[in-house]
Amino acid sequence: MRLILKPLFEVELPPEFVDILRAKLKGREIKEGETIEIELLGKNLAFKVLYAEPKELKVSEKTKVEFASEEILRLDFEFEKPIKEVIPFEKGIVVMFEYEILILSEKGHKIYNEKFDGLREVRIAKNLIAVIHDGGKKLTLIYIQ
Repeated sequence: MRLILKPLFEVELPPEFVDILRAKLKGREIKEGETIEIELLGKNLAFKVLYAEPKELKVSEKTKVEFASEEILRLDFEFEKPIKEVIPFEKGIVVMFEYEILILSEKGHKIYNEKFDGLREVRIAKNLIAVIHDGGKKLTLIYIQ
């Protein structure tokens, strides 16, 4: 679970403030796009939720909280296996691994993922993703609405 917040006030936040914020938000339901407030030392501090994974989440100790200073959103992803190919399409990107594909929306939300034996190739036309697998003997079509 991940949360990227933009402070709606002019103050430089120290890195350890993330832990204070997570503790204040623990147990709260948060939605991407909304503005949230926390009370600290008698003041309300407002933050815009630029990104939430999932789009609606309940904050816990395991939620990764980050700050962004601008509306420009940069997302970094780290996977346990090497990426074979990244294929952009109208609604997002397909990340292809050796035996698996992961489809992410344009904002980085997971739309779909599946493992395929003998994954060979992925082709895309608008919202249709064609997966060639099983040594080239099978074709799976995935439609993204």
